[in-house]
Amino acid sequence: MMQVYDNTVCGLGEGLLWHPLRGQLFWFDITGRTLYCRDGIELQQWHFDECVSAAGWVDRDTLLIASETALLRFDLVSGARTPLVALDADNGLTRSNDGRADPFGGFWIGTMGKQGERGAGAIYRYYRGELRLLVDNVSITNAICFAPDKSCAYYADTAEQIVWRQPLEPLHGWPVGERQLLLDLRGEDLNPDGAVCDAAGNLWIAQWGAARVAQYSPAGEFLQAVAAPTQHVTCPAFAGPGLNRLYVTSATQGLSAAQIVAEPAGQTLFIDTDTRGLAEYPVILE
Repeated sequence: MMQVYDNTVCGLGEGLLWHPLRGQLFWFDITGRTLYCRDGIELQQWHFDECVSAAGWVDRDTLLIASETALLRFDLVSGARTPLVALDADNGLTRSNDGRADPFGGFWIGTMGKQGERGAGAIYRYYRGELRLLVDNVSITNAICFAPDKSCAYYADTAEQIVWRQPLEPLHGWPVGERQLLLDLRGEDLNPDGAVCDAAGNLWIAQWGAARVAQYSPAGEFLQAVAAPTQHVTCPAFAGPGLNRLYVTSATQGLSAAQIVAEPAGQTLFIDTDTRGLAEYPVILE
């Protein structure tokens, strides 16, 4: 059974990141414009003047952070933030959403309309100083993760209720060939949110509104579901020394005041598993 790891209530918890060099867990409250960090005991937080949603680690003291309008170099010691490249900065309707570092040192980041406007978002890849558009006309970007053999990326448009598999070329990791449908969840009315791959290549997908994280094989076969004590789970991550503890962020958005009181809504949860996750890849800035 999932338990509460941190009882800080996030309007929209997202972007879990286990920093392997620091042994710390990071996550965001997108609507609260805050980055949180815990090492098991102490809670740290950094506030921003716009939405922040996802991160990758560069070195021990540096993160790459996706904000509403830019990708930022963030110093964990001083709190200094340096813009690296604009991200939909000329579009006031959008913000960043789901993102993750890829096995080649790149960083994939999705955007979406602040009100979930249909087709307003896109998926980009930042690779050694270049930001390139990969997919446009996306409503709610989510489920960005990567197969452990580096053969493909996965992503979803939550509004479509579909998870896609995108083959990658083996040298630099750019998309190659046509995307393939991995999961069509429309028949079950399930909404794919954040996702992560385990060491065996299975996908663990938070399913918004379903109070669960579901595990699927690389072929798209349903394997199991882990129940959550709150309705809107958003992003899973494997963490800890053995990478076998599954952490999950959640949200209060769309819930009644009674539900928020009754559930650990918006809080960060965990459960120990018999599955080994993958260490998060570093981002190479140049």
